[in-house]
Amino acid sequence: MTVSPYRVDIPQADLDDLAGRLNRTKWPDELPGAGAAYGQPTARIRALIRYWQEEFDWRAVEGRLNSYPQFRAELDGEHIHFLHVRSSRAAAVPLILTHGWPGTVLEYLDVIEPLTDPASADEPAFDLVIPSLPGFGFSGPTRSAGWNRYRTARAWAALMSQLGYGWYGVVGNDAGSMISPEVGRLDAGHVIGVHVTQLFSFPSGDAAELEDMSEADRAALAHLQWFYDTKFSFNVVQSQQPQTLAYALADSPAGLLAWHAQLFGESLDPQFIVANTAVYWLTGTAGSAIRFYYEDAHADPAHGGATTTPTGVAMFAGDFQSIRRFAERDHACIVSWNAYGTPLAAGMQTDAAGHYAAHEQTGLLVADIREFFRSLR
Repeated sequence: MTVSPYRVDIPQADLDDLAGRLNRTKWPDELPGAGAAYGQPTARIRALIRYWQEEFDWRAVEGRLNSYPQFRAELDGEHIHFLHVRSSRAAAVPLILTHGWPGTVLEYLDVIEPLTDPASADEPAFDLVIPSLPGFGFSGPTRSAGWNRYRTARAWAALMSQLGYGWYGVVGNDAGSMISPEVGRLDAGHVIGVHVTQLFSFPSGDAAELEDMSEADRAALAHLQWFYDTKFSFNVVQSQQPQTLAYALADSPAGLLAWHAQLFGESLDPQFIVANTAVYWLTGTAGSAIRFYYEDAHADPAHGGATTTPTGVAMFAGDFQSIRRFAERDHACIVSWNAYGTPLAAGMQTDAAGHYAAHEQTGLLVADIREFFRSLR
């Protein structure tokens, strides 16, 4: 594996082309009073496009990324981009942080300073490795098939070994919450703990599993059903026909933004939504990123049984709510389980809020990560 320094530098011609495409957006018709019943309402997407055109500053995003050490590795036949930010403390705990879709490495920028350089000497410090998933963002489009959670986990273990870490922790959100436990499973001799914001464990179909459920667990199940009924179309299409969808996403920045916006909750600020979308557009990875869903849906899990690496969960209100009785079936060593915020009442869900905790609830997530890895010492 070769590792080379990397710097983000999008050509001005690409930014000019993007501006022209946004100016020429061809808007679809919309039924009067439809709201969000048929999908993302035109008013929301028009407002986000106006922000993109009039207020968003890509060069500022680029400058923030370039303020951190970045690299590209040649790993298992692919380019893998990653930030590698070391703490000044000699005893810092190495962590690899994995984003999902439609997030990017931007998702974790807010946690870098508090994790690598905590204000208090009593708080643990961390070395951070923050990679762009294969086929996502600055890693560029994948050049081979099969980049599912398991192959990615193997690549992450190889990356941490190449960087010289004999032991490390794993942190993830969204797809990162699927990949991270697999890193712990396959590299158990080196991974000290896995911290995620979701554990995607579902009912097996055995009716006995649903008996004597708490009110909180039933509300979590109702929230999952709401998401499946109203927000799950992206998963079906991307798991079955990613290439068909890719033509539209690669040709229209407005279309890409609308497709992403359904998973970026309305509680998120427009800068975060547009910045993450711009990364996919400017790197030409809108189509290759969604292939992850196809690859994962068609993967043959090369393992059996529950994970055994110490695992911590930090859930946030409005996001997918993990249900412990199901999670413990799949993960045998859950040592930390925390929920933050007030869960939405059943039937009241209107927004996929709370999913980007590293950005939306930075302090709470940082504190949970610190305490989890401190507890493993």
